Amino acid sequence: MIPKPFTTPNLWLFRFAALTALFTFLLLGAGGLVTSHEAGMSVPDWPNSYGYNMFLFPPSKWIGGIFYEHTHRLWATLVGFMTTVLMVWLWRSDERAWVKKLGVAAFLGVVIQGVLGGLRVTLRMDDLGIFHGIVAQSFFVLTCALALFTSPFWFRLSQHPEKQGKLVAGGLRRHVAYVAGLIFLQLILGATMRHQHAGLSISDFPLAHGQLWPDTSPAAIARYNADRVDPDQLNPITAFQVILQMIHRIMALLIVLGVAAAAMLSLKRLGKGDYLTRLAFVWLGLILVQAGLGIMTVLSNKAADVATAHVLVGALVLAVGAVWFMVASVRREEAVECESGTLINPSPSVIGAE
Repeated sequence: MIPKPFTTPNLWLFRFAALTALFTFLLLGAGGLVTSHEAGMSVPDWPNSYGYNMFLFPPSKWIGGIFYEHTHRLWATLVGFMTTVLMVWLWRSDERAWVKKLGVAAFLGVVIQGVLGGLRVTLRMDDLGIFHGIVAQSFFVLTCALALFTSPFWFRLSQHPEKQGKLVAGGLRRHVAYVAGLIFLQLILGATMRHQHAGLSISDFPLAHGQLWPDTSPAAIARYNADRVDPDQLNPITAFQVILQMIHRIMALLIVLGVAAAAMLSLKRLGKGDYLTRLAFVWLGLILVQAGLGIMTVLSNKAADVATAHVLVGALVLAVGAVWFMVASVRREEAVECESGTLINPSPSVIGAE
């Protein structure tokens, strides 16, 4: 059974979906700056801003951390509005029920994200910032998926997947899925570390407090805290945070190796001219940049611009892995030859099926 394709792509819908994904990416950057500048509570009320209607808050008061927090709120409102429009547009014009449901999921996601951001302020709970960051990354991947599913490229792919290049073996697809899952877990670790407002739990690289594995005894932790640059302005680090940082570093190495393997396997099995191979090498380039930014974050003592770039590239790494897997799920190898010899896909479970 061939997955039922949509009749024709709506170019304006695709452009708007892509713009929504782009604005979501920029929103991630705005949120990253809020956290990097420790500006999360610079505006202590919500949904108002210092008692003003959020949209009427005087620009003359947008100073210091208030600028980062308030502009983040305004940008989030814009993305929320765009997501609402996208959901309605998909519901009215897209004939694929599963895409309509994804539009609704995106709308619910942006609502949940807004509520989490508001509760983070009103309840003054730093831990909510962790969930806020995780939902943000997931929402970005969802907007990228909607841009993909409304694109002319997806139209051609769903019409004739066998004409888009070699079909992708299940082992390669699973490998990419596992690596993407590991990247998502890594982003959760990163969000956890960023929102504990304790600065760097390990301030050197490639060693960790001068050792391959740092000492986490109470005496060592007390010494680490005493040696910090601004110990009075940061929460004290704990042994748990030091171990968490080490796990983050180990996972980073595993992810680099996993993405490199995905690129090499794509080259071997799909050929260098295949767009999935090229995308796999883009993925590899991004993960190397991400690793470099992680090192620079440590060496720069978490400079705000470097730490924010680390968040943004991490989001791109996750999105590229997810998009690769989505496309490969249509070009999957589980195809059979019908009596006429034409390759068809017997399962309706592929992304793109009704």
